[in-house]
Amino acid sequence: MPVYVYKNLTTGATFEVEQRMTEAALTADPATGDPVKRVIQPVGIAFKGSGFYVTDSRGKNGASKPAGKSESPKAESPTGEAPPPPPAAASAPAAASGTD
Repeated sequence: MPVYVYKNLTTGATFEVEQRMTEAALTADPATGDPVKRVIQPVGIAFKGSGFYVTDSRGKNGASKPAGKSESPKAESPTGEAPPPPPAAASAPAAASGTD
């Protein structure tokens, strides 16, 4: 059976009670009759395997990469050279030179 922690709202003291999950939460301290509130306790979790540490998700140069995605190799031309960069978009029309 689970053990629940309760806090006495009058004195601030805490105590544990073993209860079934189907039982209603206590509203009064069984010893004093003071109002009580159930305290939520953190659950112990053990992470096993890789990918849980900061250093597990870092690339070779120290920059982080999204989990589960690998870097795709850059496309190369059949000659082994890198492809040319894409053409730059013109942001403004060419200025008139004044010579027509």
